[in-house]
Amino acid sequence: MPDPMEELLDMPLRRALSVIQESIVTETTYFGVGAQKCPMDAWVYQEIVHETKPDAIVEIGNASGGGILYLAHLCDLLGHGRVIGLDLSHGHVPEIVKRHPRITLIEGDACRNFGRVEQMVSNEDRVLVIEDSSHTYDNTLHILRLYSRLTKPGDYFIVEDGICRHGLDVGPQPGPYEAIETFIAENGDFEIDRTREHFLITWNPKGYLRRTAAR
Repeated sequence: MPDPMEELLDMPLRRALSVIQESIVTETTYFGVGAQKCPMDAWVYQEIVHETKPDAIVEIGNASGGGILYLAHLCDLLGHGRVIGLDLSHGHVPEIVKRHPRITLIEGDACRNFGRVEQMVSNEDRVLVIEDSSHTYDNTLHILRLYSRLTKPGDYFIVEDGICRHGLDVGPQPGPYEAIETFIAENGDFEIDRTREHFLITWNPKGYLRRTAAR
């Protein structure tokens, strides 16, 4: 445990981010399930879910499942929506997550399973996509190009962990941050919504993408 906050008011932000990262990776849970999400970003997720009321939420990269359970609970509170989770393996996901009636889990490569997900989403569905998989530049950009097809004007595509090499000295370089920049440069249908970074500290810098136009 770090020293109490009031004794660390002069700590550099870069050091504070490192302390928060350690807590996210090793200690953060949701309903007892490991959840590797920055709590400030998770709060923003519920703001987006409440405002856009997606029919389907697609989370790519589920780890222990705490994040997808949180999303399903948001749908429970709205009385609307379902969650599709994709990961190479769900071996570490507990039954409390697998049993939730709003959650469908798909194992395997997300890009190879795009067609299957596309069949689960109707042309009328509003869709929120959250990308949290390998964080490599190539994979993130491929997922952006594929899964952005599911969204409609007003929907969000959230790319997690742009903080890699842009606040934390972890992860691939280039990584998600650079993949976002490439995607936005080639795709005029989306804008970076930096108003979603209103807590200042975010694990998703430039990562809140809002669709502004139809193809």
